[in-house]
Order: sequence, then C-alpha cells, then structure tokens
Amino acid sequence: MPLNVAFQMDPIGPIDIEADSTFRLAEEAQARGHSLFYYTPDHLSWREGKVMASGWPLTVRRERGDHFTLGDRQEVDLSDFDVVWLRQDPPFDMGYITTTHLLDLLAPGTMVVNDPFWVRNCPEKLLVLQFADLIPPTLIARDLGTLREFKAAHGDIILKPLYGNGGAGVFRLDPNDRNLSSLHELFTGMSREPLIAQKFLPDVQHGDKRVILVDGEPVGAINRVPQAGETRSNMHVGGRAEPAAITDRDREICAAIGPRLREYGQVFVGIDVIGDRLTEINVTSPTGLQELERFDGTNAAGLIWDAVERRRNAA
Repeated sequence: MPLNVAFQMDPIGPIDIEADSTFRLAEEAQARGHSLFYYTPDHLSWREGKVMASGWPLTVRRERGDHFTLGDRQEVDLSDFDVVWLRQDPPFDMGYITTTHLLDLLAPGTMVVNDPFWVRNCPEKLLVLQFADLIPPTLIARDLGTLREFKAAHGDIILKPLYGNGGAGVFRLDPNDRNLSSLHELFTGMSREPLIAQKFLPDVQHGDKRVILVDGEPVGAINRVPQAGETRSNMHVGGRAEPAAITDRDREICAAIGPRLREYGQVFVGIDVIGDRLTEINVTSPTGLQELERFDGTNAAGLIWDAVERRRNAA
C-alpha cells in the first residue's frame, strides 16, 4: 500500500546524491510508490494541539545539479502522514532534542523513524554505556582531576565532546602529550557538557568499521580509513571508504545490542567498531547506505523500507 512519507532533514539542495543516505531512502520510497514531502527542522511547529510542518511535496532523481523538484509550499498536519523520517544531521543540541519532543506527539497514529523518544534518550556516545563489556575503557566526566586520573591510567587516550559529530573536536593525547588542561579549558569554556575520553585503539590505523543494522540485524559494513598522519577516520574529515566484511566479532556485538535496538524502535542504525571494540551506536542520522550498495550491491535502503513497512502494517 502506498504511504504518505515526510522527511525532516537538512536543506536538500546542497546534498551529495552519491553519498547522502537520506536521498537514497527517499529514492527507494519513491520507487515503491510512496509519496514524499520534505521540510527542514526550523519549519516544524506545534499549534493548538497539532504537530505542523511547512514544506513541499518532493520528487527526487539521480541527476547531479538537478536532483529534486518541489511542489507548492504547504502547511501540513504531520498526523496525516503514515511515516515521518527524523533525518537532520547533528549536533545533538537542544534544538534537535526539541524536535524529538514534538515528533513524540505523533504516536501512535504516525510512525516516526527512528523512534524519537529513544533517539533522545540514547545519543550515540551514551547508548554504548549500556554495553560496557563491548567498548574500550571509557570515561564520561567534566572534572579535570578525573580526566587526569583516566589519562594516567591509560596513557594514550582520545578526548572529544560528548555530543560532537563528524570527527569535529576529536583529539588524541598520547603519553607524551601535555595539552589535557588546555583542551579542558577550551571545551568547558564553550559548553557546560561533560567530555568523553576513551583509551586509544591502535587498530584505528586499519580503519573504523561502520556496520549497518536494520531492525537490529547487521546487513553490511564499510571500512573508513584515516588519511596518513590523521587519527580520525570520519569521511567528513577525509577518511576513505573501503569494502569490509562483517566478522564473527561484529556479529557478536550486533547480537548483544540488536534486541535493544529493536525494542527501542531504532530501525536504521550504524555502529562504529575499531578492532574488536564497539565505540559508538549512531541512531540520530546514520550514513553509509550508498557506499555499502556500491561496494557489494546490498540495497540497505530497500531492507530499511521493508522493515518500516512491516512495522507500519503491524501497528
């Protein structure tokens, strides 16, 4: 049955149609006969008991420089839609959190993917804390003394903002580094949030694997390899995507976290694995669909829509 689908996302004009996962999800939905509507988070509102959005009917096509057409601008009641996709990029700030509260109000009539209640309560670097046996030694703290103790214990660490994304603000502090106090001063001067520190994993030189899960099941993986002389492997900062196989250890990790993801309504998830350690569980706006499809032909967007349609039909 055709569905009415709305995408809450960043502006569609500048996206890279060869890499953007939201574009691929929209393309797959359109191919299945679903109707598309697009709006940006700043045009989401609550008005007299209704969750409203101002946006446009959308048609997409795989043509560089001419990848979408918009209909006439409309003010819509999102409860009239079957599915709403929560797909704007982080940062995971109060603006982002507010959109999850508003989209919460659409349940149970409208399905929001991923479930905004659990997106809000399971940010990437905190959800992993529920699986402490799978992750490297990790610290969440703001106090400088506590951070110093962690560094003294582990020597070589990664320090980063708790709610950062795309590799921004990620620092490696090796045993000879003397910048912890300065970085603490910098970060705490900009934000009241804690920091996250993790023991450095040398296996990152071989890549930071992104495993894509659909409704809690692994469907494929890509490897993101850092540039020479760079610790960060994020593609936003120059990391190179390569084909990767799902290992037995990856499957162990997915088997441990998959039931929780299904329970929480996290249909499209990308986890990060370095060596044999889980480092992040990405639920806000995961990426990697197009790279996976290019490398091994896996239509993960199709598998995601299969899962969404199953859940929607069972509701």
